[in-house]
Amino acid sequence: MSSFSRSAQQWATFARSWFLIDARMQPPGKIATMCSVRLQGKHKPIYHALSESALVHHILVVTNDAEHSPNSVSNGFLFFSFSYPGSFKQVTAAQLHHKDPTAIVKLAVYGMLPKNLHRRTMMQRLHLFPEDVLPDDVLANLTEELPQPREIPRKLSEYTQEEMDAFPRLWTPYGSFGV
Repeated sequence: MSSFSRSAQQWATFARSWFLIDARMQPPGKIATMCSVRLQGKHKPIYHALSESALVHHILVVTNDAEHSPNSVSNGFLFFSFSYPGSFKQVTAAQLHHKDPTAIVKLAVYGMLPKNLHRRTMMQRLHLFPEDVLPDDVLANLTEELPQPREIPRKLSEYTQEEMDAFPRLWTPYGSFGV
C-alpha cells in the first residue's frame, strides 16, 4: 500500500495544474511575482534550475485588471527602444491600459521571468482575461485558485453599524484626541 501512495504523490508532483489568480484590486507587481514563481515551477519541492522536471508546464489564468496606483497611471512611463534612430517610444501606463487592459501585467510578468530560452514558452502558458468571464474550456481545466496577496479593502457602505460603533473615534468635536 505504501508504494501506491508514494506513486500518487509523485504523480501529483509532476502533474500539470491550472491555477486561477484573481487580480482585482491587487498591485501588478505582486501578481507578476506570483505568476513568475508558478510559471518557473519554484513552488514545487523538486525545483532545480538546471533540470527539465522543474518545468512542469503549469498554466496560469489571471482574471480582472490589476489595480494601478494613481501615481503610476499619471506619472508612470514605459519606454521602448530598438536601437535605431527614431525608434524610441514613450507611453504612459494609462495609455497602455486603455489600449490593452492586460498589457501592464503581461509586461511585468515578462520582466520577472528569467532571461533565457524558456521565457517565451512560459509566457505562452499565461492567460490573461480583463473580466471575470472565462471560456468554458478554461473553466473545465481549472484545478486550484490561488489566494490574493493583499486583502481587498471594504467600502464604507459595506461596514455594519456595530463595526462603525466599535471603531475608535480619534477626533472629538473639540479638536483633541478622545474616546
